Amino acid sequence: MTSLNDLPLRDDLRGLSPYGAPQLDVPYALNTNENPYPPSERLVKALGEAVAGTAGRLNRYPDRDAVALRADLAAFLNADTPGAGLTAGQVWAANGSNEIIQQILQAFGGPGRSAVGFEPSYSMHPIITRVSGTRWIDAHRDEDFGLEPARAVAAIEEHRPDIVFLTSPNNPTGTALPLESIEAVLEAAPGMVVVDEAYAEFRRAGTPSALTLLPGNPRLIVTRTMSKAFAMAGTRLGYLAADPAVLEALLLVRLPYHLSAVTQAVARTALAHGDELLGSVDRLRAERDAVVAWLRAEGFTVADSDANFVLFGRFADRRRAWEQMLERGVLIREVGPPEWLRVSVGTPEEMAAFRTALTAVKEIS
Repeated sequence: MTSLNDLPLRDDLRGLSPYGAPQLDVPYALNTNENPYPPSERLVKALGEAVAGTAGRLNRYPDRDAVALRADLAAFLNADTPGAGLTAGQVWAANGSNEIIQQILQAFGGPGRSAVGFEPSYSMHPIITRVSGTRWIDAHRDEDFGLEPARAVAAIEEHRPDIVFLTSPNNPTGTALPLESIEAVLEAAPGMVVVDEAYAEFRRAGTPSALTLLPGNPRLIVTRTMSKAFAMAGTRLGYLAADPAVLEALLLVRLPYHLSAVTQAVARTALAHGDELLGSVDRLRAERDAVVAWLRAEGFTVADSDANFVLFGRFADRRRAWEQMLERGVLIREVGPPEWLRVSVGTPEEMAAFRTALTAVKEIS
């Protein structure tokens, strides 16, 4: 039987492992940062009607530029960040934020170019970077998972990257960046600066978005997703806000008709029902803050979180702790720095199961 090693695979891909969290059938899956609250019956009906409305036209290609969807996304961002003043010409959409990142790297990265990130951070950034033929440079975060402006600037001045990735709130730590750090990077970076805000809707009150920095910064890109706060992970819709010139660049690398008519219809319907879908955000924030307080009271070290997950530790053998949680029906994520684990915030019932399982694991560890 032919193995991967027998194929003429690119040399730079040999030895790499595909991305993916474990997909296991367990009572409590708290490992992929999904929103645990499904759409209501009213929204399910609206989504079904939207899909049915496109069914009779599926013999035709969809709107290649997703103009109506981009206008709806711009309206949402303007409501989320008053004063942003975004238009459809400043917003782009694709199949999940990972395709957005891929398109950015195809346009601004590639052979002979480099990208800097500050790890621990989103593990797909280096994966997509390398797959695009771009050199990845890990400049590391601070010990508390923050990023001091001086440290970031020093890394940029040393490496002179073509692309800088900043993640705020950060995954897997949940840490949000102050605007001062982002502004310092923008001033120092010779190329594009990408701020990944996949979890922005969960940020604590008073935590600003990088969207406020877009005016006057044509090399800034802010990415978002509908997978998390909008509870639309199955839709696969990511998007960005940037200067119109950035969108012109992305049009050079995007695949024709990359967003299906069904995806566009479902995403627009979800945005139209945004008040309902985003209604779970406050509940998840409260549950997050409660589990942070509980973990600290139990003696765990916990990273501050502005996301819908919590990174906690420290474990002498985190793999064994992860396995013991799984044995009790609770699947969390073994990710990030050694000695740490991450739990996605779920419903009160799911978080009660998490507490019960972790208490038992702590007692036998």
